This record gives sequence, C-alpha cells and structure tokens, in this order.
Amino acid sequence: MKDEVDRLVEAWNAERPDLDVRPLHVLSRVSRLARHLDRARRSVFVDHDLESWEFDVLTALRRAGAPYELSPGRLLRATLVTSGTMTNRIDRLAAAGLVERHPDPQDKRGVLVRLTRAGLTLVDAAFADLLDREYAILDALSPDERDVLANLLRTLLIPFDTESSPPV
Repeated sequence: MKDEVDRLVEAWNAERPDLDVRPLHVLSRVSRLARHLDRARRSVFVDHDLESWEFDVLTALRRAGAPYELSPGRLLRATLVTSGTMTNRIDRLAAAGLVERHPDPQDKRGVLVRLTRAGLTLVDAAFADLLDREYAILDALSPDERDVLANLLRTLLIPFDTESSPPV
C-alpha cells in the first residue's frame, strides 16, 4: 500500500536521482500528519467556539492545577508570546468571562490570572474532545507502536526543545 509520500519520493527519485531523498520518507509524513492534526484541532476549537490561542492560554492555566492561576509572565512563557500580546489575550478572555485577574498576594504590584468556572468547564470539554480526535488519528497504531513512535519523535525534538531560542 502506498501513500502520497511514496509517490512524492518516487517522483523526486525519477527527477533527481543524484539526491538522497530518504529524509522525505519521515519528515514529509510528519509534516502531512501535522496538517491533519491541525485540521482536527481547529475543528474541535470551532465546536467549542474557541480560537487556538484561547485554548493555549486556558490549557496553560488548567495545567497549573487548582486554583488554576498563573502570572501573566508565566503565561507568556508557557505560550511563547510577547507581553503585549499576552495582555491583549488576557483582556479578551476576561471580557468573555473565561478568566479573572486577582492581586498577587506575593507581589503587591502583580496580578494573577485565574480560570473562572466557565473557563474551566469550557477548557475541560474542549480538551476531552481534542483527545477523542487525537485518539482517532492514532487508531491505526497499537499502544506499543504509539509508545515507540512517541519515543522516536522525542529523540528528534529534544535538541529543538533544549535550544535557548524559541522553536521555529
């Protein structure tokens, strides 16, 4: 059984036999899979009336554990955006009733951003639906194959995740 990448590699081998195109076998598949995953995620976000950036901020707060709050600085590091962008995002989420700002008891000048009950309910539902879609994408693999794939991908990603500059 052949997939689109097999056809792409065959075409490149025919047109450029002087090049070793073996990386395409892996990386073109990763790229195509990323596009399918992005479509699935966008579909979940649409179903829950969320933008991807909203999901990013809400899940960062949810992962923080009860009381589901972080400083704006920790949020921007978790989501890799600028402080101006994060301020705008917090403002918009607060206007939608999904987060609230509270004074930081450890820093009189600081604030903490906390999920509201509505934000918690929304992010929990969206995340559960996202996992359902992601399980469907992985359905062709056994649990052991998923573990092998996860470990191989981790090996490829670690150098990018440990660099001092943000990933591209």
